[in-house]
Amino acid sequence: QVQLVESGGGAVQAGGSLRLSCVASLRTFSSYSMAWFRQAPGKEREFVAAVAWSSSRTDYADSVKGRFTLSRDNAKNTVNLQMNSLKPEDTAVYSCAAARFGRTGVLGREYDYWGQGTQVTVSS
Repeated sequence: QVQLVESGGGAVQAGGSLRLSCVASLRTFSSYSMAWFRQAPGKEREFVAAVAWSSSRTDYADSVKGRFTLSRDNAKNTVNLQMNSLKPEDTAVYSCAAARFGRTGVLGREYDYWGQGTQVTVSS
């Protein structure tokens, strides 16, 4: 059974940083493109960042470019999202997702597996 488990969420003040991690129980982790999405209360889920299975490409939503950095460690079946200069509008539940041999898609339906999510709260 595939599991994606997120960690690292919490409450910070604006301007602070958090590092989210997602560990995936995927036997061939290196063949999966990995992404982070977020959903704020009353809003639709939105794409945050994705890294291709080949690590040849990493894409970010315009709203997080220059502040967030996504990386993957295939040896540990892990992706990490370093979030700096956090803003109150970054408050959301952040979920990681996996797509086998997928591209760095921005649509949730392009991903095969999802984690339960971790809460990030940024206060002003």
